[in-house]
Parts: sequence; structure tokens; C-alpha cells
Amino acid sequence: MSDLIAAVATGWVRAGIGILRLSGDGCVEAAEAVFRAKSGKALRDLAPGRLTLGTLFDEQARPIDQCVAVVFRAPHSYTGEDAVEFQCHGSPAVLAAGLRALFANGFRQALAGEFTRRAFLSGQMDLTQAEAVIDLIDAETPDAAANAAGQVDGALRRKIEPLYDALCGICAHFHAVLDYPDEDIDPFQLENFRKTLLDVRQSLIALLSTCARGQRLKNGVRAVILGSPNVGKSSLLNALCGYDRVIVTSIPGTTRDTVEESVTLGRHLFRLLDTAGIRDTDDTVERLGVTRAEHAAQEAELALLVCDGSRALNDEDERAIRAALSAPRAIALLNKSDLPQCVQPSDLPFDLVVPISAKNATGLDLLEQALDLAFPEHSAPCDGGILTNARQSGALVRAGKAIDCVLASMDAGMTPDAVLLDVESAMQALGEVTGRVVREDITNEIFSRFCVGK
Repeated sequence: MSDLIAAVATGWVRAGIGILRLSGDGCVEAAEAVFRAKSGKALRDLAPGRLTLGTLFDEQARPIDQCVAVVFRAPHSYTGEDAVEFQCHGSPAVLAAGLRALFANGFRQALAGEFTRRAFLSGQMDLTQAEAVIDLIDAETPDAAANAAGQVDGALRRKIEPLYDALCGICAHFHAVLDYPDEDIDPFQLENFRKTLLDVRQSLIALLSTCARGQRLKNGVRAVILGSPNVGKSSLLNALCGYDRVIVTSIPGTTRDTVEESVTLGRHLFRLLDTAGIRDTDDTVERLGVTRAEHAAQEAELALLVCDGSRALNDEDERAIRAALSAPRAIALLNKSDLPQCVQPSDLPFDLVVPISAKNATGLDLLEQALDLAFPEHSAPCDGGILTNARQSGALVRAGKAIDCVLASMDAGMTPDAVLLDVESAMQALGEVTGRVVREDITNEIFSRFCVGK
């Protein structure tokens, strides 16, 4: 892990700032070949954490940028190793030339996620914190960012490690009595640890109860837009996106397949799915689209039914209404409110009915209010204690099942050595969450999701 790595940490796009990130034992001294401080000091002599102006050179020793260098000394760096960052002007050409110069002086290209992987392996962070880094990068709402930031700070680890330690204490007591019978150690009575085991199980249940909210926080609410042809479904999607995401025409059946787009409305992220107009048709392709639309309603968390309020409801609208009501939550939108209305909110069997004009983008604020009612704000803060990760929740489920087996075995009167096998299984599962139990396949999977330079 001590070899020298370098990468562009800010992406290959033109920007105001572009950062070259370096790490590895001896990287400060090796980087002196490509940087000269304006003060004349060598990089190795710079105070850690201080910005220093200087010149960046390419592999032919030609000056290519006036940039700022920052030196970090182990263990006080992101990776736990010596590290350097060059904050350059954000020209891809400058960054590429700087990388080539570094490669010519002993550095190699960092792999995806290698900086964070080194931080994990050096003990700078646990696996929950490492996984939260990519969640923070990918966060699309303030709540998702706040929860990921809390996990980067160790909030999830602080909930799980006491559970691991409690189970470890049970096993340690048993083995101490077994291995040192002549010592003055309290006799091991498994029943004395029942409350501890029940507390661990209750803590696991509480953590796992946040999974549904966590998935919604991370991935958004899957919402399907339904309605008969030409009621304004695609116009609604375009209005919510703020640009022409899909084609809109007066010809019925324009949309034949599902079209997905992510939109933040109110406090929530929504994965909006525009669908084919629901109707009977002889067109094979359109009929498949209608089937997909009805099936999507059954898989969605929310259905947005769009009706043309300027005309009376027909059989196709009734069919769309039935499809929308098959979703766990449904909101009706009376579109074309800018025209004389033939349909009243009381005509629709929905608790929430919102008048809008997708064409004029009016009424969207009322839709946001309706969505906040459908998905009310949770009392618990997004402070990092919400499970958003399927791998972590899967391991916690296994830990919970192991604790259930422990309690069942105790009730059946099994011997402590047999019961403690399940205690150790629970510890194994909890250890996989935080990384106390390191499995290479788990770490490889986690860091494969990262971008280069992080």
C-alpha cells in the first residue's frame, strides 16, 4: 500500500479549479520534481496544511501552471499516509500534463476508490464511513447529503460498535471462565446475559426499521404518471423537469414506452415515470406500452393520475383511475385548469386532488404541498443513523436472526458453548458492517463503486 499514487480528483472537465491528489510514503519528496514554491522552500519543508503558491512543471520541466500546493503528513491526512494536493487551474490539458510528469517521477495512476480504500486500511475510517463517502458524492437532496455526512462522521459506526462489544463481552466472559478455572472470575451464567441480548436485538430492530426511509432518501420515491391519452402526462413531466424531456403532440399514443426522470419536489427526490396513455388499442406496440403503464403502477410507491378537467371523464379515465388506485399512494391532478372545467375534485375517488395547468406550469406549488402531505416529514433527523445501504441492512438482518437463534436456544436449555456459536455468528455479521471482520470480496465490491481520485 506504500507505492505512490496520483489522480485528478475533480474530473476531466473545464472548471475554475482542478486538483491533482497524491498519496503514499515519500510522495512529498517525490512531488518536488514537478513543483517549485515561490518562496524557494522545498515541499518537504512546508508546514502541513498550509497553502503555498508555486509553479507546476511538466515532464520536460516546462512551467505549465501557477498553482497552490498543500502538504499533509501521516497520519493526519485523508489516507493516513503522506499526501499532497496541487490545486491548479481547471484545464484538462494542464491536469493531464501534470499527471504525466508525476508518472515520470515514480507515481502511478490511482485506481477507482483507492484513496478511500487506503483510508479504510490505515484505520482512518471504517466501512460504514467509506461507503458513506460515495453516498455523499451521489446525494441528490439536502436530507440525503446530511445523512451521508453523518455516516462519514461515524454516526452508524457509533450505533453498531456497542452491539458488537456487548456480544464480545459475553463470549470473553465464557472463555475466561473456561480457560482460567482457578482465577477469581464470576461463574458464567448465560441467563444473566438475557437482557443484554434482548437490548441488542431491540437495537437491531430499531436500525432496520429505518431501511424503507433510507432507500427513499437515497434512491428517491418511484412515482408513475398515469392517465388516458392526451390528458397532459408528458406535458406534466416536462413542466416538472423544467425542460422538454419528452415529445408532446396532439396525436394520441405519442408516448409508447416508459420514460424516467429524476426531479426534486419539496423535500423529496422522485423518480418520475411517464407512461403510455391507458386505452384499448389495436396497435401492438402501444398495447405493450399500456400494459407496462398499468404494471408500473403496481410497483410504484406513488401514482400521479392526470385527468383532463376540461372534458367529462370517460371509460379510459376510469381504467386509469383503477390503475392509479392500485399504488400504495395516489394523487389526482386535474389538468388544463386554464380552460373551463367539466370535472370537479369531488368526482374523483382520491383524498388529494390538485388543479394544475401543465401547459402554463401553474399549480405545481400545490402539487408539492400534496406530496409533502403524502410523504410527511419524519420526526427523526437525517443525522447518519438512517440505513441506506442494502449490504449493511442485509448483514444486520443476519445478525438479528442469529440473536433470535441464541434466545431460542437458551429457552430450549442448550449448553452455553452451543449457544455461543450463534453469538459469534451475530458478531461476524456486525463486524462485516463496520469492517472489523474484513472480507476481500466485500471491500472490492464497495470500492468498485467509487470514481478515480476519491
